[in-house]
Amino acid sequence: MRLYCLSGDLAKPCYIITFKGLRIMLDCGLTEQTVLNFLPLPFVQSLKWSNLPNFIPSRDHDPQMDGELKECCGRVFVDSTPEFNLPMDKMLDFSEVEVILISNYLNMLALPYITENTGFKGKVYATEPTLQIGRFFLEELVDYIEVSPKACTARLWKEKLHLLPSPLSEAFRAKKWRTIFSLKDVQGSLSKVTIMGYDEKLDILGAFIATPVSSGYCLGSSNWVLSTAHEKICYVSGSSTLTTHPRPINQSALKHADVLIMTGLTQAPTVNPDTKLGELCMNVALTIRNNGSALIPCYPSGVVYDLFECLTQNLENAGLNNVPMFFISPVADSSLAYSNILAEWLSSAKQNKVYLPDDPFPHAFYLRNNKLKHYNHVFSEGFSKDFRQPCVVFCGHPSLRFGDAVHFIEMWGNNPNNSIIFTEPDFPYLQVLAPFQPLAMKAFYCPIDTSLNYQQANKLIKELKPNVLVIPEAYTKPHPSAPNLFIEQPDKKIITFKCGEIIRLPLKRKLDRIYLTSELAQKISPREVAAGVTFSTLTGVLQVKDKVHCIQPCADSGTQDNSSSNGSAPTKEDVLKNVKYEYGSIDVEAVMKRLAQDGFSNIKLDRTGGVITLNLVAEDTVIKFEDNETHIICGGKPTTRLKLRDTIMKCLQSF
Repeated sequence: MRLYCLSGDLAKPCYIITFKGLRIMLDCGLTEQTVLNFLPLPFVQSLKWSNLPNFIPSRDHDPQMDGELKECCGRVFVDSTPEFNLPMDKMLDFSEVEVILISNYLNMLALPYITENTGFKGKVYATEPTLQIGRFFLEELVDYIEVSPKACTARLWKEKLHLLPSPLSEAFRAKKWRTIFSLKDVQGSLSKVTIMGYDEKLDILGAFIATPVSSGYCLGSSNWVLSTAHEKICYVSGSSTLTTHPRPINQSALKHADVLIMTGLTQAPTVNPDTKLGELCMNVALTIRNNGSALIPCYPSGVVYDLFECLTQNLENAGLNNVPMFFISPVADSSLAYSNILAEWLSSAKQNKVYLPDDPFPHAFYLRNNKLKHYNHVFSEGFSKDFRQPCVVFCGHPSLRFGDAVHFIEMWGNNPNNSIIFTEPDFPYLQVLAPFQPLAMKAFYCPIDTSLNYQQANKLIKELKPNVLVIPEAYTKPHPSAPNLFIEQPDKKIITFKCGEIIRLPLKRKLDRIYLTSELAQKISPREVAAGVTFSTLTGVLQVKDKVHCIQPCADSGTQDNSSSNGSAPTKEDVLKNVKYEYGSIDVEAVMKRLAQDGFSNIKLDRTGGVITLNLVAEDTVIKFEDNETHIICGGKPTTRLKLRDTIMKCLQSF
């Protein structure tokens, strides 16, 4: 068994394991941090970014590259459509992947790059919320970039990385970066997804049973258990032991795995999500009291549901319940509506509200009472009429390189009463704000990441007790912001890997399950060879199809008899059917009687210790019987030895 690491982004993993001849992809996360190297895409042309000076390298200047790079706020940015870093496609051809297992909607954004225009013919498996909310993420991403198109795409700068300042000079695999896929590609990739429910068992080409179990991280998020009759592999990605709105993590299904692959730990290990949520509510309230507005860049699903609930209650307690809240996203309507019909994927507390009946999420109540309003874009019909300040705006994209958030930064950036609050840990907020400097509005970093931190991961590993733990190498080293945080498991074997590595996992097939046809099973006649032990011979044809082993009956006996009567050579099946297997202990007295019947005379018996010897004087032959073996020492004709062998065999039981 081998593991291929196709992504260096620990929060957006993409791995391939080869198992029983299959190539299985575990997640297909998309690294979006690359967009921070590009200038923002405003809805309306900005004079600030239109008049930026070109960056000119100090040497080997290529005039054709003029206009591709711009100097802004002491940094160099690419003036082009943002590009993304795909999983590594040179380690293994995507067309050779037979199965893709998706853990959550955040880890499937590279799916169109993998399944479309690559020759991919495999199958993709995910839960229903992962598929539907993943669709929202993909459609929003395409809409944000296509609504503000660039006239051309910059490419020449990738040939001059050694001449560029940091961080462009350290760009990883820049030549492999790709522009956004089309909406047609999104629809094509999602059409290949097969929906599964929690704890549903699926036979994957006969090689193993795949089972998604709740991971507790987000709606529909799952860990995967790959099991056979003799092996168990668990893939843990994006999990949480905290109590939030998704269904809690299922730990029992992950216990005692032969191999446990763990990734997707928190990106903010030094902070407590509850503490940061409280800080966010406090900062929003202070902003409103100062007659300012708060901007919260967010994704269209996930933590934003909890923010609606907590922030609304906090503002009401602070006497600011009349402050309007706006949720702006191309998929805002679909996201809000879909979240309220997912009872089976929610925590028990949320499920109980459905059975009352009541809305599982309070934002349904806020929408009916106009406390929360949603729009596709800032230029959507009705937004200008309803918009008033001070207010709280939730919109994308968290990178601030495209989407409605770019518009609000330009509109509110010069007012120190306003604030922007970052809750998504995917992007370093100082790099996110770099092209907008100087910025007067206040910036707060309140990362809310509910996935496992190092302490929780260490505790979970001890409880799961895997034989082998497989984790990224970075998890075994002290975290830069907290030297005492890392995965430690001295009593278990740990295998680490890095991006671009292929590692061998200590899981070898020793046994496999074989099925019998009912016709063949009826022909089995067990014979008791010892107390409580029965044997039976079995003659058939072993067929292997789609990794399933099945023994079927041989050809019809009538056909075989006809072939023998025609003088043709007997088949292997004919020979095997005539094979007998002897068992039991030898009765020397019975052997002597049988020898006498077969014409052997003058037999002398000798017992020396545990060895019994029969001396056939006339044939110059000695037969020795020991505890577990019999020897025929014949000085005469070879035919005599064969005759003696057959005589002794007749004295044994057979089946």
